[in-house]
Amino acid sequence: MTELKKLLGKKIQIIRKSKMLTQEKLAELINIETPSLSYIETGKFSPSTETLQKLADALHVEPWEFYYFDTITDEEKKEEITKAMDKNPQLLKMIYNFYKSIEY
Repeated sequence: MTELKKLLGKKIQIIRKSKMLTQEKLAELINIETPSLSYIETGKFSPSTETLQKLADALHVEPWEFYYFDTITDEEKKEEITKAMDKNPQLLKMIYNFYKSIEY
């Protein structure tokens, strides 16, 4: 169960950061103390269903999204993409064009 709490907390943290929110601001939005949010994000506390719903509302996500864990590492993603590009030169061209279209 502890592993699930850690995964859930990490996912909440990732979503919070992607929304450019500090722990302080998110805690304020959902009306809990900042240390409580910190404990949730580190897996020390499990959020109640009420708090989970408040988090989802504040972060503009569905509650189930907190439980969608990406189990593939970045290194595994790179390896898989590299292998696919080696097999299909057209994919390399598509990825390059996509990259150039979003490059800052």
